[in-house]
Amino acid sequence: MEIRQQALQILCIRDPAHKAEAITRLYQDLQETKAQGLALPLDPQAQFERPAELPGRPEHPRLLSALQVPNRSPFTREGRAALIHAIAHIEFNAINLGLDAVWRFADMPQQFYLDWLQVAAEEALHFNLLHGHLQTLGRRYGDFDAHDGLWTMAERTAGDVLARMALVPRTLEARGLDATPPLQAKLAKAGDTRAVEILDIILRDEIGHVQIGNHWYRHCCRERGLDPIALYPDLVARYEAPRLRPPFNFSAREAAGFSEQELAYLRG
Repeated sequence: MEIRQQALQILCIRDPAHKAEAITRLYQDLQETKAQGLALPLDPQAQFERPAELPGRPEHPRLLSALQVPNRSPFTREGRAALIHAIAHIEFNAINLGLDAVWRFADMPQQFYLDWLQVAAEEALHFNLLHGHLQTLGRRYGDFDAHDGLWTMAERTAGDVLARMALVPRTLEARGLDATPPLQAKLAKAGDTRAVEILDIILRDEIGHVQIGNHWYRHCCRERGLDPIALYPDLVARYEAPRLRPPFNFSAREAAGFSEQELAYLRG
């Protein structure tokens, strides 16, 4: 079956474990196909009808606005479980975002689709690691309320791949680069070394994911003859994206491909 069609089918899977397993298997199969020197079953020109329910997700967690989700302290077992759940929810949404980029946006280079399938597969690993740790705390995914900020921005940018690249990976997901070290410090203080280890893996991979977003944002700008730095504030305003707030993880952002001009703007 064609790759982008498979990505759409996996996106529609409601069960998180089944979804994670399916994208992991698809990405591994593609890697084996490439290693054998065979052509990938990919049709960049294909157009697909959007399913009625997108993305596929379980009945729980209940989705609220970000303001309605309470703050989570890592210094109690229940608070730490709620915090790990919140991160797992972000990673589950990130699987969906990777898959959505693959099926939704036609006429992109082959590497675009392979990059976002890789992202989705790595997000599935992150979700599985977090969910496994959550279960050691006596909880499962769906036990706490969550918010839907990542997918909300995906819906807003569904009509333009350039806006999607600007405002999901290199804006919302880049905020994770900034948030992870302080979060790790809190979890270390709470004695949760396993959570700190998992976040090390996530931070390493998310640098690559944001780098992919930076690459394809600039690619789209070049294709349209647009200045990526001048355009960005306009996109933030047009799509009502969250404003960037310190502290910033400058070393991670530099590794993820933000330019000196962009980093200087954040420092100012």
